[in-house]
Amino acid sequence: MNLCGFEAGLDRPLFLIAGPCVIESEQLALNTAGHLKEITARLGIPFIYKSSFDKANRSSKDSVRGPGLEKGLEILAEVKRQIGVPVLTDVHEYTPLAEVAAVVDVLQTPAFLCRQTDFIQNVARQGLPVNIKKGQFLAPWDMKHVVAKAKAAGNDRILVCERGYTFGYNNLVVDMRSLAVMRETGCPVVFDATHSVQLPGGRGTASGGQREFVPVLARAAVAVGVAGVFMETHPDPDKALSDGPNAWPLDRIEALLETLMALDAVAKRGPWLENTV
Repeated sequence: MNLCGFEAGLDRPLFLIAGPCVIESEQLALNTAGHLKEITARLGIPFIYKSSFDKANRSSKDSVRGPGLEKGLEILAEVKRQIGVPVLTDVHEYTPLAEVAAVVDVLQTPAFLCRQTDFIQNVARQGLPVNIKKGQFLAPWDMKHVVAKAKAAGNDRILVCERGYTFGYNNLVVDMRSLAVMRETGCPVVFDATHSVQLPGGRGTASGGQREFVPVLARAAVAVGVAGVFMETHPDPDKALSDGPNAWPLDRIEALLETLMALDAVAKRGPWLENTV
C-alpha cells in the first residue's frame, strides 16, 4: 500500500508513526518532529509525525484535551511546512473531517469508535489513508468487519492498529497472535507500542502506564511481523500533558529503533509460517 510516498507492508521495511500524544505548543511540535526526522533519516525509516489537536477520550473532565481544531491544525501545518514530514492526527464523530483532511496526510480513528459504522465510513470517504485502532474490547478477527465498512466507502488505503485488550480492571494485555490474525484483513498492520502499556484510569482521574514495557512489547511485535510501529514520545514524559506514563523518552528512541530495525530485517527475511500450516 502506498502511504505518504512510501510503500507499507510485510514485504517492506518498518515505518514509524511517532510524536507527543497531544499538541502542547508549536515549538514542542517542531522540535520533536525535527528530532524524529533526523533520527529516522539516519536509520532509513519512513516516518509520519503524530499529535492530536483534541483528545476526547479522557479519564476526567479536567484532563488536558489539546489546543482545539483551529490552533491544532495551524501547528500541524507548520510541522509539515517547516520540517517537511507527513502528519497524522485523531478525529472524532463531531470533527469537521474535510477541514482536517485538507491539512493532514493520515487520519486516525480512536479505538473506542471502531464499531461506529457511520463514523468509520465518513472518515474513509475523505480519501486519505486511515489508521483504524482496534477497540480494547474487540477480538482481532472482528477487525475484518471494520475494514469492510471502510472499504465499502471507497477507500482502500486502510491500516489496522493493535493497541492492547482490556484485561480486568485498569489493565491491558497484548496477544501477539492478534497481529497475525489482523493480517488476514489484507491491510498493513501497525502495533501501538505505547498505548499497549497504558493502565486506563489507573491513576483515578488519569491513566497510568508501564513505560518500561514499551521496548518489550515493541520488540515482540516486530519479531511477529508488522508493517509499522506507533509510538508516542516526549522530551520529558513525566511532564507531558497527556499519556506521559506510557510515552517513550525522545532521547532514548533512537536506540530502540535501531533494535527494532534489526529485528524487522530478520523477521521479514523468510516465509510466513502461519500461511503454510
